[in-house]
Amino acid sequence: MPNIFAELPPELAQEVCEILTSSGTTRIERIISRGHITPPADWYDQDQAEWVIVLQGAAVLTFEQGESFHLTPGCYVNIPAHQRHRVDWTTPEQETIWLAVHY
Repeated sequence: MPNIFAELPPELAQEVCEILTSSGTTRIERIISRGHITPPADWYDQDQAEWVIVLQGAAVLTFEQGESFHLTPGCYVNIPAHQRHRVDWTTPEQETIWLAVHY
């Protein structure tokens, strides 16, 4: 049986995004970070809305309008399409495991 916390990569030179399932315009991903951030001048600007929850670890998500959210396990946020955002911090001590639903 698949497990969201299993088979974590031993090395994380880059953030890992894995598609768990998809159908039509909906995609569910597991994202694994460990100290990874969005490059300083970059912003995510996605064509689809994204609902994301942190399952393990911690992160800081910042929106272009200046709002920042410190996400810990169980915290989630819905990001409308084309709302520019970035990841400003993920904990370097352990993997941060996100579950993202793009719709």
